[in-house]
Amino acid sequence: MTSLGTLLSGAAFGYAVLAWAAVRLWRNSGARPAHGRGAATQPRPVPLTVLKPLCGAEPGLDDSLRSLCAQDYAGDVQIVFGVQHQADPALAVLEGLKRDYPRLDLTVVIDQTRHGASAKVSNLINMMRAARHDWLVLADSDVTVPPGYLTAVTAPLADLTVGIVTCPYRGVSRPGLWSALGALFINDWFIPSVRVAALFGSRAFAFGATIALRRDALEAIGGFHAIADQLADDYRLGELTRRHGHRTVLSDVIVDTWVDERSFRQLAQHGLRWLRTIRVVRPAGYAFSAVTFSLPVAVLGCALAGGTEITVALLAATVALRLMLHFTAHAAAAHRPPVWAIPLADSLGFALWCAAFVTREVQWRQGRYRVARDGSVQPISQGHPS
Repeated sequence: MTSLGTLLSGAAFGYAVLAWAAVRLWRNSGARPAHGRGAATQPRPVPLTVLKPLCGAEPGLDDSLRSLCAQDYAGDVQIVFGVQHQADPALAVLEGLKRDYPRLDLTVVIDQTRHGASAKVSNLINMMRAARHDWLVLADSDVTVPPGYLTAVTAPLADLTVGIVTCPYRGVSRPGLWSALGALFINDWFIPSVRVAALFGSRAFAFGATIALRRDALEAIGGFHAIADQLADDYRLGELTRRHGHRTVLSDVIVDTWVDERSFRQLAQHGLRWLRTIRVVRPAGYAFSAVTFSLPVAVLGCALAGGTEITVALLAATVALRLMLHFTAHAAAAHRPPVWAIPLADSLGFALWCAAFVTREVQWRQGRYRVARDGSVQPISQGHPS
């Protein structure tokens, strides 16, 4: 037990060093994600179609969509919004956009046709019939984008070896403890793990917050139908394009996503779905990813070793590095979550990481699904579509 505890403590400390260094190096790299700097300059503006699947009038939806409508992209931009029902409250928001941006090419598709287990991907398939341009940008409904976003995320597509361009995202918390913990999960755990992987050369990324790709790359993998039953539809999109010999580019741009967790139950369901998704797409590495929860793992290691001098020292160093990571990750944030929430968020994340081993069921919007070994999902109970 002493040896195991010392090993866990050392691994937690080592990862804490890597996570802080990866985030710090990225911040010092000169990138300024708030304005999309660092992207290559396009030789000429290419017409774009932006696909925005919607479901309901989520908190902040109007602001999120307006940030997209306010882009200063030099070429033609078509924005296609998709809903599945005539009574969807998001349609009222879209009416306001049409009124306030009369010169924009805004298209609304209302189609409840299902093409697989994923309502979001079904929405995208229905929307593609209205897409007029060959360069496509997909973005989740709760994403707010910075100025210059469209120019930055599409520039790499001029290189025909590029399959997709994707953006990391930052969680912006709504008021309340559960939302704050959800934002900490994104900003202090998920994104640092992405930075660590990128530091070692990995580009096995694809985030629903933004995926830019060309129509030919999408058609080469069989279109959106190829991911219509997948839990990790965004990840699979990147994986399939890489299988066809295309590269994935991780953009310097960071977008904001609203975190609005109303209860512990909602937070836990959302977190468990994230972790079940990661376990599905990276099964070999998931067990070793425990070390990414450096603080609770260091505490566990110290306890198993009986509080030896070396494990106590490693725990203290891990705590210090965890605080350094937190302040580095939130250096540009207008509102930083309270420090006392860090151990609470980390402990909950680690508990959900453990829970992902013992269940194959996830909650997705109002529906419940069982996850198969190939990453596809089968509905157990179906509620409001996602």
